[in-house]
Amino acid sequence: MVHTAYDSLELLNGCSTKIDAVESYGSNLLVACADGSLRIYGPESSTSSADRSPPSDRLSQTLELKREPYVLERTVNGFSRRPMLAMEVLGSRELLLSLSESISFHKLPNLETLAVITKAKGANAYSWDDRRGFLCFARQKRVCIFRHDGGRGFVEVKEFGVPDTVKSMSWCGENICLGIRREYAILNASNGALSDVFPSGRIAPPLVVSLPSGELLLGKDNIGVLVDQNGKLLQEGRICWSEAPAIVVIQKPYATALLPRHIEIRSLRVPYPLIQTVVLRDVCRIHQGNNAIIVSLNNSIYGLFPVPLGAQIVQLTASGNFEEALALCKLLPPEDSSLRVSKEQSIHIRYAHYLFENGSYEEAMEHFEASQVEITYVLSLYPSIVIPKSSVTVVSEPDKFLDVGGEAYLSRGNSGISDDMEPSSNTLEYDESSALESKKMSHNTLMALVKFLQKKRSNIIGKAAAEGTDEVVSDAVGHTFVSYESRRPKRSTKGRVNIPLDSGAREMAAILDTALLQALLLTGQTTVALDLLKGLNYCDVKICEEILRNENHYLCLLELYKCNSLHREALKLLHQLVEESKSDEPKIELTQKFKPEMIIEYLKPLCGIDPMIVLEFSMLVLEKCPTQTIELFLSGNIPADLVNSYLKQHAPNMQATYLELMLSMNENGISGNLQNEMVQIYLSEVLDWYADLTAQKKWDEKTYTPTRKKLLSALEGISGYTPEVLLKRLPTTALFEERALLLGKMNQHELALSIYVHKLHLPELALSYCDRVYESGLSHQPAKASGNIYLTLLQIYLNPRRTTKDFEKRISNLVASPTPKVGWASVKGNKGRGFGKKIADIEGAAEDTRISPSGTDSGKSDGDGDDDDGDDEGISNIMLDKVLDVLSQRWDRVHGAQALKLLPKETKLQNLIPFLGPLLKKTSEAHRNFAVIKRLRESENLQAKDALYSQRKAVVKITGDSMCSLCNKKIGASVFAVYPNGNTIVHFVCFRDSQNMKATGKGSALRRIR
Repeated sequence: MVHTAYDSLELLNGCSTKIDAVESYGSNLLVACADGSLRIYGPESSTSSADRSPPSDRLSQTLELKREPYVLERTVNGFSRRPMLAMEVLGSRELLLSLSESISFHKLPNLETLAVITKAKGANAYSWDDRRGFLCFARQKRVCIFRHDGGRGFVEVKEFGVPDTVKSMSWCGENICLGIRREYAILNASNGALSDVFPSGRIAPPLVVSLPSGELLLGKDNIGVLVDQNGKLLQEGRICWSEAPAIVVIQKPYATALLPRHIEIRSLRVPYPLIQTVVLRDVCRIHQGNNAIIVSLNNSIYGLFPVPLGAQIVQLTASGNFEEALALCKLLPPEDSSLRVSKEQSIHIRYAHYLFENGSYEEAMEHFEASQVEITYVLSLYPSIVIPKSSVTVVSEPDKFLDVGGEAYLSRGNSGISDDMEPSSNTLEYDESSALESKKMSHNTLMALVKFLQKKRSNIIGKAAAEGTDEVVSDAVGHTFVSYESRRPKRSTKGRVNIPLDSGAREMAAILDTALLQALLLTGQTTVALDLLKGLNYCDVKICEEILRNENHYLCLLELYKCNSLHREALKLLHQLVEESKSDEPKIELTQKFKPEMIIEYLKPLCGIDPMIVLEFSMLVLEKCPTQTIELFLSGNIPADLVNSYLKQHAPNMQATYLELMLSMNENGISGNLQNEMVQIYLSEVLDWYADLTAQKKWDEKTYTPTRKKLLSALEGISGYTPEVLLKRLPTTALFEERALLLGKMNQHELALSIYVHKLHLPELALSYCDRVYESGLSHQPAKASGNIYLTLLQIYLNPRRTTKDFEKRISNLVASPTPKVGWASVKGNKGRGFGKKIADIEGAAEDTRISPSGTDSGKSDGDGDDDDGDDEGISNIMLDKVLDVLSQRWDRVHGAQALKLLPKETKLQNLIPFLGPLLKKTSEAHRNFAVIKRLRESENLQAKDALYSQRKAVVKITGDSMCSLCNKKIGASVFAVYPNGNTIVHFVCFRDSQNMKATGKGSALRRIR
């Protein structure tokens, strides 16, 4: 016997006649005896009063049977002619149904005969459907169905034939389940169709019992099989009795069966365990009363009264049968909801402790969760888990569950808790005992804890996040005029360090996440721990930092720093790990290799938050990963000036590299100051190199180092630097190519070309320079572009002495007092001015020499205006071959007439064929093309005139119905006008008025604008 579910009490003893059937009505017993009489017994207490009311009035004074002896109150002789087979009180209709010779109905409480169904004579089984008022009974091989009409009679509904005598029957919904011979069948109450279910067994006769849920319990020897209303087997299992039962009575939550040697009580909850055994001799039948199970013997009656649920729960809990106790808790009445909740919590906690001690850790955690106990209570079972000190009161937990038993609450108060955190000192060093406990803690135990904490986490984290949001909102509303520092939240919703004392939800979240992280690490779930730290979490920084360092979980430690905005600590650790990864003998144990790129990846999200820390720690990887670091600066939108100044101060050797990469990645993103800075860096390196070679007397103008090449490329390709400043730094006797590029940027093209021709003696560079200037003019001012830069080069070739005269002095004056920048495209002067004056303006020369188109005294050579000796020397210096090369190569870019004016008269026409040939051909083709275009436009003009004449020939027919489109009146004989579309006709007067109105409107608008 598991526990006592029913108390057995003798209600009646020593009945003078054999008892055939028993039923209860109110607090009375209705006993049908073998002599055909019906005896009514009442509680002894209710019959001891001297002034008793009539029995008919006392019959229903109370609704339940009493736990006391019963005495005879009344006898109704001749109640039945034959032995009573069964009796049933129909409480909703106040009727007594009796099965004897036939089926009779008597009115309660005075037992007046209401109806006798004569057709039921010889019936051996019946079933009553109280909801619909339907009665079915079996007689021989017939099944009849009657319906109570609500008054004093019954109406026959159906009658069906069956294969054999029915031994047991019961309504199942709209159908009837029958036990026939050795099998069960479902009878369709509408059409009489029979469908077999399964055999009933070989030992016991069929037994059909209806359950309160509408399902059926069908007996098969000593097994009770559960089926639904259609006869289909249910999956809940089977009730196995110790022997084949004769009668089964259902009284939730138990099923009571009459067996040959005793009465057996089993639970209706899977797996239908045995609850209690009641041993009584010579039991004839059992019957369900209104509040007890009535057991009738030959001459006595017993009552099985259910023990109160609260007492049963206590018994089950004390005996360790927690599942049954929890099932009974759900049956407590709704008015005892608070009692039910407290009982369930107590049982869950007791059951959880029991399971935990016996190794069923996951099931234990399920019951801890169901008990809604605080997580600190559960964590007290794990002494190796370090949690932060909580201001949330948990000492009430033992008092809350005192009714569980005598076990003391597992408090953490006796485990050496400090003021800051529960286990031990500030350094969080594990002592020997805690280390031993940690070793003893099994993997399964910790896995169960992980699942428990993960289930609890979503709710606790949600409350903590909501609490943090409310705090920030209230802080913003309540401190409108406070300074930024004072109104800034101390911690974000992810902060866990300075939690306010009244932040109960966040404290609990910190305890949960801190414990969960440790449990994950102890079970080897490093990836899950890393995901925990990457999301919203409340892990205690101090505790988790120490644990992660001790266990070498550096990736998790980095995420811990990151989620708590401890970026400096994270970057220091990451740099240390990178250095250790490169070392052949690392001082710390590493599970993976850390690369410099990881620092860059960490810094990317910080660019918009803290650019200074990005600059500080990017210096550690700039030399090793220059491209990725520059991409970091660019993608993070860190101001280039700030990066440059920081590099200039902390890593000057990388400044040029940064500017180079930034210029190559984003040419338009670098400012003029930075371009000037980069050129200055290149120039400084080149000047240092020049000084070294000059000291060694190894300088050669045609020697190029990588830095000098970069300088020349920068001077030519970018335009943000200041050429005047750079020109001052150049030596006067070297670096002529750099000087030429700078002069070109200052639009001093004559000086630049003179350097290419006379200093460097590189005519090809001079021609390339002219090409660049020409193409630049085409792209910026295509309408004004011309080949005047080539004329300047021709003049240099033809007048070498004049262009080199006072060359250094002119450059010195230019540097000392910069002249206004005059573009080469400005040589196209006003109409009527001489061409020689234009060339002089370009050159910036002091002389006002006019170049004559012809004559022996023209200004084309160095000898013009001098004596004969000088003239001969000058003519010998004219570079006529170079002039002819330029004309032949760039004939399409040079103005032919102006170029011819510059040539000396001694120039042979045959030498000009490569220049004049294609030039004349192009000119003639252009003339011919323009003539063709002229003819085409004349033809187009004629076509337009023809179309105009055709439109003017349009015919408009005016009838008497023609209407003016403006005034909507008939045209009649008035003067009219026709719009160009040929369909719109208006009076001429209307047309004129409309035109005047438009002109007036335009004039008003113009006046408003003015």
